[in-house]
Amino acid sequence: MPRTLPLIASALALALAACAPMDGSANRADASDVPPVRVLGEPQSCIPLASIRQTVVRSDEVIDFEMRGGDVYRNTLADRCPSLDLQRSITYDTSLNQLCRPEIIYVLENFAGQLQRGPGCALGNFVPVEYIDEDKAED
Repeated sequence: MPRTLPLIASALALALAACAPMDGSANRADASDVPPVRVLGEPQSCIPLASIRQTVVRSDEVIDFEMRGGDVYRNTLADRCPSLDLQRSITYDTSLNQLCRPEIIYVLENFAGQLQRGPGCALGNFVPVEYIDEDKAED
């Protein structure tokens, strides 16, 4: 049985989906919104759903999956995903207990207060990373 699971919390959607402001220009991502990371290991094709704490949309092609326990997996999508950088939230359907490459994620769009599924985009590999504190790196 397919399971729909929005990944970014918001009070409006009972902690299941984020609602972007109607004027998405303030949310538009650019390269500075994608924090630098250090790769910690080999790319993985799947991550367990139950371990995902939150997702952070960094741009129209980069999503960080922050896991329970502190691990982070960066996913660079196969192609740019239209309006992902504006809406900053995703949803997907899966019958598995994992999220895998090349699963299709969908942009979750806010149309007049109604959440709707937008463009679909294929996930890439999940790369284990850690965020680099740029301030400490300069010392």
